[in-house]
Amino acid sequence: MKIAPTNWLALVVSLPTQNATDRMRIWRALKALGCVILRDGVYLLPMSTVHDRALSQLADDTRRAGGSAHLLQFTARDGSQEEQFRQLFDRSDDYARCMDEIAGSRASFPSLAPATVRRMMRGLRRNFNALAQTDFFPAPIQAQARAELEALDAAATKAVSPGRPQAAAGKIRRVERADYQARRWATRKHLWVDRMASAWLIGRFIDPQATFLWLDSPADCPSDAIGFDFEEATFTHVGDRVTFETLLNSFGLEDDRALSRLADLVHYLDVGGARVPEATGVETLLAGARQSCPNDDALLDEARKTFDFLYTAYAA
Repeated sequence: MKIAPTNWLALVVSLPTQNATDRMRIWRALKALGCVILRDGVYLLPMSTVHDRALSQLADDTRRAGGSAHLLQFTARDGSQEEQFRQLFDRSDDYARCMDEIAGSRASFPSLAPATVRRMMRGLRRNFNALAQTDFFPAPIQAQARAELEALDAAATKAVSPGRPQAAAGKIRRVERADYQARRWATRKHLWVDRMASAWLIGRFIDPQATFLWLDSPADCPSDAIGFDFEEATFTHVGDRVTFETLLNSFGLEDDRALSRLADLVHYLDVGGARVPEATGVETLLAGARQSCPNDDALLDEARKTFDFLYTAYAA
C-alpha cells in the first residue's frame, strides 16, 4: 500500500560546547516532544501546528543561548525515504518495556498497600500516556499495551477497593435538592477519596442533616437509604465521571468554580487523568487520616477538614 507523504520538520541546532546547562535543557525539551535524531544536532518531527510552535520556540531559545538554529520544512524524496523516516519513530521497544512493567506490577499487587497500588497505577498510566502522545504512527502494539494497562487497572481496582462500581452508561439525571433532605446515605465502608469527598459534598452542599451508613457490602444497603459509589447505587460513576462529579451534576453544583476544581482533584486521585499538582500532598494527608482514625465516622470528620480547607483555597 502506498504511504501518503508526510510534511516533516527538522530543527538544526548548534550550541557552544561550554554551555552545558542550556544544551541539556534544550535536549530534554526535544526528547519530551518525541523528536528523533537524524544526525548530531538535527532533530526530526512530523509537521503539526503544535510541533512547529514548539520547535520555533526552541530555535529562539538556542539563539538566545549563543547558538545557531534553523527550522526546516520538507517532504521525503520518495516512498522509500518516507518509510525510513517513519521507522525512526517506531515505539515498539518502548511499548514492550511498558508491557513488561505492567506484568511485573500485577505480580506485586498482593504484597502492596492500597495507596502504593494507586500510585503505581498513576505512574503506569502517566508513562503510557506520555509514550502514546509521541507515537505519531501507531502500530498494533499500542492497542495491545493499552488493553493490558486497562486489564491491570481493573485488577488494581479489585485489589484495593472490592465492590468499586463500574461506570454506568447514559446521561446524568438532574434532581431536586428538596427531595433529598434529612436522609440516610449509604456507601461502602473503608472510605477513600471519592467516597470521602462525596460524603463531604452531601453534608455541606446537598443535605446538611444527612446521616451516613457504612456498608460491608452493597447488598446490605437498606431500601430507604440513598446509595452512592457502588454498583447500581442512586449516585455512582457515570461514563467517565466519578461519583463526586455525578453528584455535582445531579444537583446543579457544577458551576461552582471551587467545587469544579475539587472535582478535578477527586477524579485524578480516583481514576487518574489530567494531573493536579497538589494531588500527592492531599493523598498523603487523607492516607494518614485513614491510618489514624478508628472508624469511618471519625475518618469522615477528619476528611471534612481537608475538603473544607481545599474549598476555601480554591474559592479565593
